[in-house]
Order: sequence, then C-alpha cells, then structure tokens
Amino acid sequence: MATATRISGKSTPNTSGVATTTVPGAQRPPIGDRLSAWAKGHSKLVSWIVAILVVAGALFVWTLSTKRKAEDIAGRNLAAARFAFENQNLPLAASELSKLIEDYSGTNAAEEGRVLLANLRLMQGQPQQAVAVLKDYADGAGRAYRSQAFSLLGGAYENMGRPREAADAYEKGSGAAQLDFFRAQLLDDAGRAWTVAGDTAKAITDYQRVIKEFGKETAATEAKVRLAELTRGALQKPS
Repeated sequence: MATATRISGKSTPNTSGVATTTVPGAQRPPIGDRLSAWAKGHSKLVSWIVAILVVAGALFVWTLSTKRKAEDIAGRNLAAARFAFENQNLPLAASELSKLIEDYSGTNAAEEGRVLLANLRLMQGQPQQAVAVLKDYADGAGRAYRSQAFSLLGGAYENMGRPREAADAYEKGSGAAQLDFFRAQLLDDAGRAWTVAGDTAKAITDYQRVIKEFGKETAATEAKVRLAELTRGALQKPS
C-alpha cells in the first residue's frame, strides 16, 4: 500500500551539484552585500583603485596648498612694488614688477602686476617696453584685466606712431570691457587712431557705434564732433 508523501514548507539544500534556477520574484541580496562579495573577489583591483584615489587626493591637496601659498607671496610682492610706484620710485617698482611676473606667472597678482608695469613703462616714455609686456599677454589676459591691457597696448602703439595697431587694440579693448563708459571711450580712441591712419571709413564706423550704442555716455559727445568733421570732409569735392 502506497503511503502519501508530506510536502514541507521548508526548503531543502541542493546537494545534487546541479545548478538551480532562481525563482522569479525571489529577493536579491542587499547591494552592500553584493559589493562586498565583488570586492572580496577582486581584492587586487580594489587595492589599486584605493591607492590611485589616495594619491590623487594627496596631489590635489598639495596643488591647492601650493597655489594658495604662491598667491599669498605674489600678493605681498605686488604690494611692495605698488608702494614703490606710489612713492615715485619707478626703477625699483619696475624691477619688482618684472620679478613678480617672472616668478609667479599665472597668479592674479602677476596679472595685475603686468598691467601696472605696462602703465609704468608708458609713464617713463618707454612705449616699446610697454608693448613687449602686453603684446603676447593681452589676448589671453584674465577677464578683469583684458580691457585695461588692450587700452594700454593701444596707447603704446599710438606713442610709437603705429595708429593701425593702436586702433585694433582699442577695438579689442572695447569688446572686452565690462562697463559702458569704458567701452565707449575705447571706441572713441579707436576712431581717433583710424583717422590718423587715414582709414576714414573705419573711424566713421566706430564713432557711429559710440553714438548709437552708448549715446548717454560722455564719449558720445566727442564722437558726434569727430563724426561731423569726418563726414563734412568726405563730402567736399577735391579742388
């Protein structure tokens, strides 16, 4: 006589060696347990990853600390050069600023120092040296210094009798300036330089921009006067 087999609700371990299929809907182990199991199975790789992260973190902290230290030293050197400048010791100021630019290139203090050095060179009647300080710098100058750099570069070119380069520098400075009065003034300067260079068309264009875009600025008054002079001259027939 056959006997009925009782089915228990408890699961029995699989001792047959045959792979079992996970029943759909069965609960998976927590993600923390799965990550822990993966890490144990890839211990060498994990060690390398941890080592790389530690080195990268240390390098980042070192770089940040070094940059901050450089900025602090450069700031003190700039203050010393500015003190010499304000006390009319221009040779000492020029020497200190040149050293600052060379030793701490890339710092905010060095950028400010470069603009100050160019201004100092112009005050000393050395426009060539001012151009040397600014020519390769102005295009890549920080936003806070770009318009000033181009303004000084334009002034240096004008002093050297190179009005076309001056006008181009003034226009770039106007485009980089943040304040309307400075943008208008630099366009006025560009118009003056183009006039000296004999390019009346470009001078008229710059003056017209000042009047149209910056009509409320003081430079607009000057632009109207210069524009009237240029247009009257253009309408006159040669004798």
